Amino acid sequence: MKINPLLLFGIFFIGISSIEAQEKTSLTLDEAVKMAWEKSNEVTLANTKVNSKKYELQTVKNNQYPDLKISGQYQRLGKASIDMHNDEASSSEPAPSPNQAMLGMANLSLPIFAGFKIQSSIDASNNLYEAETANAEKTKEDVALRVITYYTALYKAQKTLDLLNENQKQAKQRVTDFTELEKNGIIPRNDLLKAQLLVSKTQLSIDEANNNINNINFYLTTLLKLDPSVKLTVNESDFFSLKTGNAPTSDALALENRKDLEAIRFQQKASEANVKVAKSGYYPSLSLLGGYTAFDLKDFITVKYAMNFGVGLSYDLSGIYKNSAHVKEAESRALEVKNTEAIMTDRIKIEVQKSIEDYDLAINQSVVYDEALQQASENYRLVKDKFDNGLSDTNDLVEADVEHLSAKINTALSKATIIQKYYELLSVSGQLSQSFNLSKI
Repeated sequence: MKINPLLLFGIFFIGISSIEAQEKTSLTLDEAVKMAWEKSNEVTLANTKVNSKKYELQTVKNNQYPDLKISGQYQRLGKASIDMHNDEASSSEPAPSPNQAMLGMANLSLPIFAGFKIQSSIDASNNLYEAETANAEKTKEDVALRVITYYTALYKAQKTLDLLNENQKQAKQRVTDFTELEKNGIIPRNDLLKAQLLVSKTQLSIDEANNNINNINFYLTTLLKLDPSVKLTVNESDFFSLKTGNAPTSDALALENRKDLEAIRFQQKASEANVKVAKSGYYPSLSLLGGYTAFDLKDFITVKYAMNFGVGLSYDLSGIYKNSAHVKEAESRALEVKNTEAIMTDRIKIEVQKSIEDYDLAINQSVVYDEALQQASENYRLVKDKFDNGLSDTNDLVEADVEHLSAKINTALSKATIIQKYYELLSVSGQLSQSFNLSKI
């Protein structure tokens, strides 16, 4: 059977197009952040740590409940010799020789007072659980910021590539035009070489942009647990739909909402509770006791319904001296956490101030880049008219073209930088997670 070669080419082309369509995925920033929250190893680990602290808290809470222990024994005895030293035992009847013994016991102990140790331990464990929860939220914000950084970088690289490809088409067309002009002796060969050199330089920039896209795409797909073969594309309209008018202008929100600072504050409360736990060694322990015993020594004695109840008191007198070091250690650790909180507070203030300045700088630079683009566009138009009329040389035209391309790239990238700096400002202010719809997580 003879197959038409055009048909084979068409099938091959359709197959390649289908593969490319499958590999390319348009992903909004909101979708990328939520995907990272669902799949990233960092968030999974943080949530696991929260669960561990939750179980630790439940374990500590169990200490306030009574302990109930049941034990039993069954023993086979050899030929036991029993000698009862009393008058009844001196009777002519032989003493019994039991061959088995059974013992059953049930003991109940309920702590009543332990020097405030139990409740203080619960308070400490509960605060550590809250601190771990806050750390998990901070991890989510850090992961979200990483996604935003990669996403913005991917947009910048893709936008740069688009502008370079557009400029490369014009540069190649210029080479084609200059080739004809050079053949007809209208322009010197040196002008043609300059045009060809611009094409080569632009191609190097294109190759570098493609390399950046591939690297960033790999970083982002790895973070999102996607197949590395998937090619992510940034939807420009979705990317610039963000309203950045409500950016924080002071560190007030940060000091109130930063999750890492909140975690330190919970750790401070936990350390204060641990001081109370250490001081509990100065007090005695009081508990309520109860028990039941059943005993049977075959053919000799049987005990049933032997119940007991009362209170138990214990006091480690040597601990009054030894416990002072433990208390000082707990107080020192509490002071460490307090100093850590002060250091972090100062650091947060610096981070917020820097982010505010960077965000304002990005806005101001964008305005300047817009003006520079208008100037570069007009300059290229004027130089191009002069060149077409023989009033300007190739150097001027190439220089104007490069400046125009640079202005277009700077303008496009500055818009993305504003969004990136806005999200960074939200991050240092503890508002990043709130900017996404958590109900869909």
